[in-house]
Amino acid sequence: MIIGIDLGTTNSLAAYYDGKKAHIIPNRLGEHLTPSVVSVDDDGTVLVGKTALARGLRHPLTAAAVFKRSMGTDREYNLCGKKFRAEELSSFVLRSLKEDAEAYLKCKVEEAVISVPAYFNDRQRKATKRAGELAGLKVERIVNEPTAAAVAHGLLDKRERSRYLIFDLGGGTFDVSILERTGLIIEVRSVAGDNFLGGENFTDIVEQLFCIRCGVDFSSLTGEERAQLRERAEACKKALSASNAAVLECKVGGTSKALRLTEKMYEEACEPLFERLMRPVERSLRDAGIRTSDISEIVLVGGATKAPVVRKLAARMFGRLPNVDVNPDEVVAIGAALQSAIKQRAEGIREVILTDVCPFTLGTEVVSNNGYFEESGHFMPIIERNTVIPVSRTQTFWTAGDNQTMVRVEVLQGESRMAKNNLLLGELRVPVPPRPRGEESIDVTYTYDVNSLLEIIVKVNSTGLTKKMIIRGEDSTLTEEQAQKRMEELSYLKISPREQEENKLTLYRADLAYEECTGDERRILGGYIDAFEGALARGKKEDVDRRREELNELLSSLGRE
Repeated sequence: MIIGIDLGTTNSLAAYYDGKKAHIIPNRLGEHLTPSVVSVDDDGTVLVGKTALARGLRHPLTAAAVFKRSMGTDREYNLCGKKFRAEELSSFVLRSLKEDAEAYLKCKVEEAVISVPAYFNDRQRKATKRAGELAGLKVERIVNEPTAAAVAHGLLDKRERSRYLIFDLGGGTFDVSILERTGLIIEVRSVAGDNFLGGENFTDIVEQLFCIRCGVDFSSLTGEERAQLRERAEACKKALSASNAAVLECKVGGTSKALRLTEKMYEEACEPLFERLMRPVERSLRDAGIRTSDISEIVLVGGATKAPVVRKLAARMFGRLPNVDVNPDEVVAIGAALQSAIKQRAEGIREVILTDVCPFTLGTEVVSNNGYFEESGHFMPIIERNTVIPVSRTQTFWTAGDNQTMVRVEVLQGESRMAKNNLLLGELRVPVPPRPRGEESIDVTYTYDVNSLLEIIVKVNSTGLTKKMIIRGEDSTLTEEQAQKRMEELSYLKISPREQEENKLTLYRADLAYEECTGDERRILGGYIDAFEGALARGKKEDVDRRREELNELLSSLGRE
């Protein structure tokens, strides 16, 4: 069985195709969204999702979130004395989704199509694939999030020809893609984005306003106070989606402080973020060579687009109301599931043809003459960004020095004019006969396919010597032996059992509420917690379920949901 997974910065979810349509797979709590949060319990048990989020509010140093932004880097997160890279934390989320899918579908899930931001570079895509492998999933296909959304939306569109701009603002990343659909052919025209812009940045704005208006020094807050402020800021941001004002109240140093935030105050503070959102939109239109009037529909994707301030901005930018018919939280997962069905050539959608583009320019370093002198370190594009893939391009280069015996071809990815500012993917060295400069040449061929696999072939034209390198989906910062060892280490970690999830979540929520309550409320709540823990100790399922339901009802009545 192959499923589609939207591995998000804030939330993740999975979907499957049943032969007729794609469906979201509910998690162990019966919900569609699993928070992309990982925590380690006192006994070393790994918690994922809502339970990890609840534990992190009381024990912030034991939880990690927003780690998608560190994919492909060497950053490590220290949780209870154990160190994890971003792809390893992501693997726990993927493993949880895999287990939920197997329990729901009642079959083994061995493969997944995983979505990534369109603007993820090669290293970030490799880290995502590695995360899938660490979770026990075969990952042959990585799909761009806006492309997945366009597939989900495009297959529902009955028009013969249409052009979409996908405005994808998630928890931590922003992508813009322009796609054209003709019949059952969906063609990506351009992509642009910002890997460090998302809903988390809007929550940052609310936090900053609270600190400024209430005279709070953020750097002096304890870890628990910061976690609580983050939770309240997120709730305040969501409340502004339903009202033109909201109150953020939080305890700092034992004193309760409150900020009444109006929609106007919030919008004014968000102006720098709006400017950052506009730049990728303008770039994608420019790269596609079209105007906003040429776009048939603006489709909003990602949970952050549910905010009225974002929808207002989109309407202002394009001079019309965007499409909000699709569920922005779920459309990428649905598209990934449809991509898995296309990969399997499933009945009903196997005729769909999807073309994607190379999101970044691929090239190499060259010596350039600026009219006065020759200067090394310049970037020479070979495959331009937004070129339809699969694609193969060949460029000829000549030796830069007399009696040169070796040519080094650096494989670079990026848009900077200078090579050092772009991402180095690898390099090839080929020997050449020593001759005067410019008399020996090599042909460099780059071939890039839909699975983000890049093949480089360098041919010395005078001797016929050819060298080849393939940059594929392994993590370039880990050797095969190190990767295998790490997979074994992670496999032995104890993951919280599915059947204990609801009980752990209820206890974490109750403990947090107990700390915040006083007087009779605290006394009553303490009694309910004791009764629930007693039922857990006795282990009788009917008694546990009854006590948990009673405790949850009390928490709801206290406004502690």
